[in-house]
Amino acid sequence: MRARLASLLVFGISVPAAFCQDAAFVVVQKLSGTVGFYDGAGKHITDVKVGAHPHEMALSPDGKTLYVSDNGMIWMTDPGDGENTISVVDIPSRKRVAVVDLGKYRRPHGVSVDPKTGHVFATTEKPNGLVEIDPLSHKVLRWIDVKGLAPHMVELDASSEWAFTSDVNSGDLSVIRLANGEVKPMHIGKGPQGQVLSPDGKTLYVTLAEDNFIAIFDTAKHEFTGRIPTGVYPNRVAITPDGRTLVYSLMKSNSVGFADVATKREVAEVKADGPTMSLSLSRDGKLAYSGIQERDQVVVISVPERRIVKQFSTPKGSGPDPVLALR
Repeated sequence: MRARLASLLVFGISVPAAFCQDAAFVVVQKLSGTVGFYDGAGKHITDVKVGAHPHEMALSPDGKTLYVSDNGMIWMTDPGDGENTISVVDIPSRKRVAVVDLGKYRRPHGVSVDPKTGHVFATTEKPNGLVEIDPLSHKVLRWIDVKGLAPHMVELDASSEWAFTSDVNSGDLSVIRLANGEVKPMHIGKGPQGQVLSPDGKTLYVTLAEDNFIAIFDTAKHEFTGRIPTGVYPNRVAITPDGRTLVYSLMKSNSVGFADVATKREVAEVKADGPTMSLSLSRDGKLAYSGIQERDQVVVISVPERRIVKQFSTPKGSGPDPVLALR
């Protein structure tokens, strides 16, 4: 393919720029209702139009398909019915290839994919629940009442036997047995939002945005075993591949925090130029990415050095939120 493109350029045949660049990142751009593709240097390649005000995304097990929640509202506190779709974006062609209609289940937010079945799970805020979607038929298979209010993010355990939703308004972690839809809401604190599973699958870490700590949950015993105090308003969290360090956005202090898992202590905080809306890591865990929605910026932070190493712009008015590294 590269040789073919080179020969076309030699003979003066114009080739669209989007097909000449390899995408390294995709960014959900909440305000413009798009998914942006960027190269390794942070240069904007192209946008794919999705639904209104998308919030989160998840990648298929083969890495070729992106599922994006079309929430329809900028903030979860905004009143209104919002949207009721999941956009399906093909990574190789950079096109939206399907739209999953959720029907009466509205305002989808968190998205996760079962690596065993490829089924897509998404939280819904109206009503409060979890939908399961068949990725082949693009149909809703079932909806589960999570028995908590405003489910935000969803994480599956390592066995895909259990799903966990962080229910912001009721302060719960809902523990859901996927085989039969049995639900047990467990009170955790104020404003649970982001979640990440440890590499060994034994521990789930959940941010408590309004309590300023990260809760530690044992996925086998289904009990909370501790907490890690953080800076102000931790809202998204990731973990390094060695399982030793938590990295998280601190939205109201305009920074990214680092916590040592062994000591359960915050060890560093890196300041950014605005509210850090999201947090994700490169595949090797050496770089952290955070979208600054109000400034149309993405900051790139060295995890070992704990400093900003790059900052790139997204299109004006795009409002970047989560970032996903493709390679």
